[in-house]
Amino acid sequence: MHITIHTRNFDLTDALGSYTERRLLFAFTSADNYVRRIVVRLSDINGPKGGDDKRCHIQVVLAGLPDVVVEDIEADLYFAIDRAADRAARTVMRKISRRQKLSKQVRPPAWDAEQLI
Repeated sequence: MHITIHTRNFDLTDALGSYTERRLLFAFTSADNYVRRIVVRLSDINGPKGGDDKRCHIQVVLAGLPDVVVEDIEADLYFAIDRAADRAARTVMRKISRRQKLSKQVRPPAWDAEQLI
């Protein structure tokens, strides 16, 4: 799993970058086989004015499934990262679960060797 973090209207600190990576690795641990790449875009919409203007946009590129894109806007960027990561992980797990259910339904029934005799 490859994680890329882009920022707009502010500089990415080491603390924020490492927090984002840890949070995403934790959120997508169970889906590691399906996740190819995660692109995170962090931005401060209003700049120094303040308010609910910290945006976390997460794009998850999956193997064999459509991308998952989630965005969250909060006053605190760490909170926006947490919420967006949780929502993206839930969506990815739901897509994986649906795919697995469909693949089980399509398979022909398994035959025992005793039934053929």
